[in-house]
Amino acid sequence: MSALPAAAPAFDQAEAEAFADKTLSILNHGAIAAMIAIGHRSGLFDVLAGLPAATSATIANAAELDERYVREWLAVMVTGGIVTYAPKGRTYALPAEHAACLTRDGALGNLAVYGQFVALIGSLQDKILERLESGEGLHYHDYPHFHGMMAEDSGQTVTGQLFDTILPLVDGIAERLEAGIDVLDAGCGRGGALIAMATRYPNSRFVGYDLGEDAIRYAEGAARSAGLTNIRFEARDLTGYDERERFDFITTFDAVHDQKDPAGLVHGLFGALKPGGVYLMQDIGGSDHLENNLDFPLAAFLYAVSLTHCMPVSLGQGGAGLGTMWGWETAEAFLKDAGFVSVTCNRLPHDPMNVWFVSRKP
Repeated sequence: MSALPAAAPAFDQAEAEAFADKTLSILNHGAIAAMIAIGHRSGLFDVLAGLPAATSATIANAAELDERYVREWLAVMVTGGIVTYAPKGRTYALPAEHAACLTRDGALGNLAVYGQFVALIGSLQDKILERLESGEGLHYHDYPHFHGMMAEDSGQTVTGQLFDTILPLVDGIAERLEAGIDVLDAGCGRGGALIAMATRYPNSRFVGYDLGEDAIRYAEGAARSAGLTNIRFEARDLTGYDERERFDFITTFDAVHDQKDPAGLVHGLFGALKPGGVYLMQDIGGSDHLENNLDFPLAAFLYAVSLTHCMPVSLGQGGAGLGTMWGWETAEAFLKDAGFVSVTCNRLPHDPMNVWFVSRKP
C-alpha cells in the first residue's frame, strides 16, 4: 500500500494574505532600489534637481541620454513615489525634499549611492548560487565598480565628517598631525580620507595599503593631481602584516571584517604602532548575535551585502568568512586580545550603521 500524501499544514488565511502583500511590496521596492542606482550613476537625479518641471525630452537632452529610456526610467520613479508627474503637460519634477537625499549635493547625504549595492547583489545571483553548492569564495575582480561605490560611501561617512566629527574622537590627534607624525590607512581603497589628511596636515607623512591594484592606481593619480608629496600608496596583501613600531596613528575604515584574517590584521596593526600610538577603527556596528540585530538599521541589507561580498571575498582568500555582521563584540575582543588598552567604542549620529573604536598601544 502506498503512503498517503502528507496533509498540508494549516495556516491563517488572513495572515498569509497579509504576508503575500508584504512580499509584493518588497519586490516592488527592490525594483525601485535598482532603478535608483541607474538614476545615480547616469546623473539623472542631479539633472532633475537642477530643472523646473520638464518633459522627458528636456530631461534627456539635459542629461545627454536617450529619451525613450529616460521616459521609462521616469515611469519607475513616478510610480515609486520619487518623482512627481503632471499629465496635462507631461512634465516631471524631483521635489526638493527628495533631492536632499538623492543627489550628489544633497543636504541629507546621497542615499542613492546605496542603490548601487542592491543592483550589484542582483548581478551576482548566478555566482552566489554556485557558491551555495561549492562553498568557494569570490575575488575583488568579480565585483565591477565596487571600489567606486565604496569610495562614494566613504566620501560621505568618513571623508566628509573627518575633521569635524571623526578625528576629534582621538584626543590630541589634530595637534600631533599638525606637528608631524607617521600615519597608515590599512585597506585605504581609493585613498580619499588619507588624501584629505595629507592635504590638511603637510608636516605629517601618510601611507595607504590596499589589496586592490585598481584602487591604488586611482589613489596614486588623485594624490598626483593634488600635488601631494607627503603621501605614498602601495598595493599590498595585509595577510601576515608584520611591520614593527613604524606608525604613530593607524586607521581602518570599514576594512577589517572582510580580510582573510581579521584578528591577525589587528595584531599586525598593534605591532606596527609605536609605543603610545593610536588605532582608529571604523567597522559595522551590528552585533554578532542575530537576535540583537532585528532592529539594527538596514540589517537585512547588510546581511545581503555580507552574503554576496564580504563573506565570499574573505573565503576567496582562504579566510574564515566572518562577514559584514561579524559584530562589534568580536571587533572589541580582537582589539583587547591584540594588546590595546583603553579601548573605547563610539557611535556617531551621521553614521548609524558603524562603530568607531579608539584604541591605544601602551
